[in-house]
Amino acid sequence: MKGVMRFGKKGKLSPRYIGPYRIAKRIGNVAYELELPQELAAVHSDNLSYEEIPVQILDLQVRRLRTKDVASVKVLWRNRFVEEAT
Repeated sequence: MKGVMRFGKKGKLSPRYIGPYRIAKRIGNVAYELELPQELAAVHSDNLSYEEIPVQILDLQVRRLRTKDVASVKVLWRNRFVEEAT
C-alpha cells in the first residue's frame, strides 16, 4: 500500500476517511448510499463480485489421519488458468 494514491493525496499523510456526507438512503443494517461530491465521481458503487464456477476436478488425494480419512480436491475454476487451480 506504500505510495498508493488515496483521494488526491499520497504518502504518509493521506486520509483514511473522507467526509462527512449526507446519507441518501439506508441499504442495510450498516450499509448506506451517500451523496458524494463531483470530485469523487470516479468512485463507483458497482457490484464487482462474481460467482466462481467449478469446471473440472484435477486431482484427488485422501489423507489418512488416526481415525478418519480427509479428502483434498484440486478444482479448476472457470476464467482461471490451470496454475491458479485450488
